[in-house]
Amino acid sequence: MPYAAITGWGFAVPDRVVTNADLERMVETSDEWIVSRTGIKERRIVSQDDSTTSLAALAAIRAVEQAGLQPTDIELIVVATCTADDFLVSQAALVQAAIGSKAAAFDVGSACAGFVTALDVATQFIRSGSYKRVLVVGADTLSRYIDFTDRSTCVLFGDGAGAIVLEATNEERGLLASVMGADGSGSEHLFVPGAARFAPESADLFPDARPHVQMNGQAVYKFAVNVMNEASIEAIEKAEMKLDDIDMLIPHQANIRIIEAAAKRLNLPMDRVWVNLDRYGNTTAATIPIAISEAAAAGKLNEGDNVVVVAFGAGLAWAAGVLRWGVAGTRNAAQ
Repeated sequence: MPYAAITGWGFAVPDRVVTNADLERMVETSDEWIVSRTGIKERRIVSQDDSTTSLAALAAIRAVEQAGLQPTDIELIVVATCTADDFLVSQAALVQAAIGSKAAAFDVGSACAGFVTALDVATQFIRSGSYKRVLVVGADTLSRYIDFTDRSTCVLFGDGAGAIVLEATNEERGLLASVMGADGSGSEHLFVPGAARFAPESADLFPDARPHVQMNGQAVYKFAVNVMNEASIEAIEKAEMKLDDIDMLIPHQANIRIIEAAAKRLNLPMDRVWVNLDRYGNTTAATIPIAISEAAAAGKLNEGDNVVVVAFGAGLAWAAGVLRWGVAGTRNAAQ
């Protein structure tokens, strides 16, 4: 049974930067208040010319090029998003068309936990022998569903996309173990009421009815701290590893205190934890693939490293996995 190595990676974020100082002029808040509670200093927000498709496609092209492939080499595209550009057409199909691929394509919806979930799904397709090259994308433009007069939510989220390419390999690389879960009884703590009733265009006509993210911050925080720790440990045990075997933690970028708690539970110093939420905020399904791309580009991921990826999100949902980084032997298996 083949494994699914990560052979390419890339990300894309909007050009528009919204700093904490910008938010101070929009809502009753302050840089000190935001940084002390979240660790976020700025975030990227889409302009009129941006879309989930444009960001996802750019990230995808960069990942495919990094892997030394062409879009036509990709056999399957799996996109994790909760802000698709079309209500009926899958975001994956829109990305497929944008990059010039002929791959099969479908979406995974699990909010912030979506990318790790999509990675798990894509890995199973490769391990089963159904496909040899799969593109996995996490992309969201949640700012379009944010109330910028609500300081409890508008300071948290940014927009972006990240992508990876998985290829079949005979070497023990890629996702070695994973866990997923959901607790629908907690869905009321983080949701967008009435979102399914309005396309962005109709919401513009009725601004008072535009759906916005609603969040019970205390409930989500408590849930996140517990589930990030528990899911990470469960995934490590499922991979038949110990804490000392883990080289890097790449967590969902939602709150610095949640990340620090997860690092402490795994006995990892913060220099072995990738953190970029200070620059991007919470980009929903895009946080982990953006972080993977940055860590790889910075040379922080080495052949054979064991990496924990873990995320939580609306649902309430969670997903964690243990990756073994590297591409040894991949090309021969993928031919």
